[in-house]
Amino acid sequence: MTGTRRQARPIRLGPRSVAALVLVSSVGVAALGWPFLAPPASQVAAHARDAPWLFTGLLLLLVAVVAATISESGLGPKAVSMLGVLAATGAALRPLGAGTAGVEPMFFLMVLSGRVLGPGFGFVLGAVTMFASALLTGGVGPWMPFQMLSMGWFTMGAGLLPGPDRLRGRAELLLLAGYGFLAAFAYGTVMNMQGWPFLIADGSPISPDPQAGPSANLARFVAYCLATSLGWDLGRAIVTVLLTFVLGPAILKALRRATRRAAFESPVTFDAPAR
Repeated sequence: MTGTRRQARPIRLGPRSVAALVLVSSVGVAALGWPFLAPPASQVAAHARDAPWLFTGLLLLLVAVVAATISESGLGPKAVSMLGVLAATGAALRPLGAGTAGVEPMFFLMVLSGRVLGPGFGFVLGAVTMFASALLTGGVGPWMPFQMLSMGWFTMGAGLLPGPDRLRGRAELLLLAGYGFLAAFAYGTVMNMQGWPFLIADGSPISPDPQAGPSANLARFVAYCLATSLGWDLGRAIVTVLLTFVLGPAILKALRRATRRAAFESPVTFDAPAR
């Protein structure tokens, strides 16, 4: 008997996983955006003490997305093993650039992994990697659920890029590098949004002003990003682009080979014996 060639298939999100992802994304967007929509007379910073409860609920929803994806998509032991290996590798890469002007090599690995393994696997991988990284570096805090959510979005976005089956070579590297460059700034902006509204209003032009309207606070937030995190985000973006071009071809090839061998969600069938 001869076995048919097994085809690698990216892990897809099922209906329950999609519903959980939409719910957690909606809660995350609302939690990030409500301070900018608050009326001028509101006391935004007065709710800072409520933040841990919101963050706890967001973390539980993220765990629900991960659990639903793993159970609903029927991940086999090979797929779960790959998730663990990639998450551990990403978590180990993150401390290499800790405190060094945005040198964070884990981001390029998330882009490449999401590209090869699809958006469903990508979201789970991004969230689990950031959780493992927080445990490894001692970075557990109220910001961690937002880091998990942001990295899940970051990695899932790479899986949604066009041409996953036909685009190869330099064109694919340009696409991934461009996405990684822009997404690195988006990640930094999201992380700024989760902490900026709760800064003490000290009268500086970059701190939140409870008496100002949404447009004024948005301008202050943009100034805050430019003054505090632009250099870090630029370093992250440049490192992601460079590593994508230098190491991307070899890692993409290795990930695709591993995916073919694992043959996610692809049962092994055999041809009928010749008579």
